[in-house]
Amino acid sequence: MTRASGHGDTLSRWLEAEGIVPVEGPGAIADVARIRALLIEAAGEGRALSYSELLGQLGHRFTRPKMRALCRTLDAIDRDGSARGEPELAVLVVRETDRLPGAGWWSGRADAPAWNGPEARAYVERLQRACFDWRWRG
Repeated sequence: MTRASGHGDTLSRWLEAEGIVPVEGPGAIADVARIRALLIEAAGEGRALSYSELLGQLGHRFTRPKMRALCRTLDAIDRDGSARGEPELAVLVVRETDRLPGAGWWSGRADAPAWNGPEARAYVERLQRACFDWRWRG
């Protein structure tokens, strides 16, 4: 299980301690394996998911705290995938309004353009295409 940065405990335990989500069960926002599987399924279908849609698949309605918790899980999924040489999956999770990832996804990206506009869209589409074209294995 992924460790929560600076908390010395697992991500799921931190989320539960913060009152954001339960640790166990089908709706656990820290369930890296389940969320990864949902993202791989979306990649295979060549589509992005909104934060709200992904939370809905986990049995939650959209709230900002749950979205932030989901982002921590997406970070963990991408760290693990990067170690295996896989394209990042978090790029598939987008805002409903403009179909681009949220502002937090853009932070720390030295090669990224501004987080909105046509250059941002082209950048995201390129990364999403790499994700759609990858041969995902179980």
